[in-house]
Amino acid sequence: MKKQIYQIQIALKDFKPKIWRRVLIPSETLLPDLHKIIQTAMGWTNSHLHQFIIDGTYYTEKTKDNYLWDELENVDYKKIKISDFLTTEKQKIKYEYDFGDGWEHDVILEKILEPDPKMKYPVCIAGKMSCPPEDCGGAWGYADMLEILKNPEHPEFQEFIDWLGDEFDPEAFDKDEVNEMLMAKNFGCF
Repeated sequence: MKKQIYQIQIALKDFKPKIWRRVLIPSETLLPDLHKIIQTAMGWTNSHLHQFIIDGTYYTEKTKDNYLWDELENVDYKKIKISDFLTTEKQKIKYEYDFGDGWEHDVILEKILEPDPKMKYPVCIAGKMSCPPEDCGGAWGYADMLEILKNPEHPEFQEFIDWLGDEFDPEAFDKDEVNEMLMAKNFGCF
C-alpha cells in the first residue's frame, strides 16, 4: 500500500466550545501510537485506561494482569493500523479516555494527503481550547468548574485555584508546544 498522510481531527465530545486538534499522521500509524498522539496533542497525561471503539468493537492494550480480558471480548490493538479502519475521508472512530470521567473523542479522517518529504510526522497543524484537567469529572464536571472559576465569591473557587494554579486558561492552545512534545516523543518510523 502506498504511504499516505492522514489529516485527522480529534474532537472532544459533549463540550462547547469545541475542544479539538488537527493532526497529520502517517496512514500506517498503529493504534497504540495513535493513542499516544491523541494524548500528546490534546494535553492528557496518559494516567487512565483508554480504548478505541470501532463498529461496536473495543480495541485496547492487552495487559498481563487483565484477568477479565476474554470475558470483555476486547481486541488487542498492538498490531492494528489506523488505515485498517479509516480509508475514506469523513470516516470516524471513537476514542475513549478515563472510563471514570468518560472523555470521548471523535477521530475523523478529514483528508488523505501525499507525504511531504521535508516534514516529520506526526504534526499538529491547528486546534482550539485547552484540554480539561485530569480528574475534573468529565464534560459536566469541567463545565461546572469553569462556571465556578468565573465567580471568585463561589465557595469552591479557592479550592479550584489551589488545585489548578492561577495560570489555567481554558481558551489556551499552543500548537508549537504541542509539536515540541510530539517531536520529543519520537514516534519511531514517522
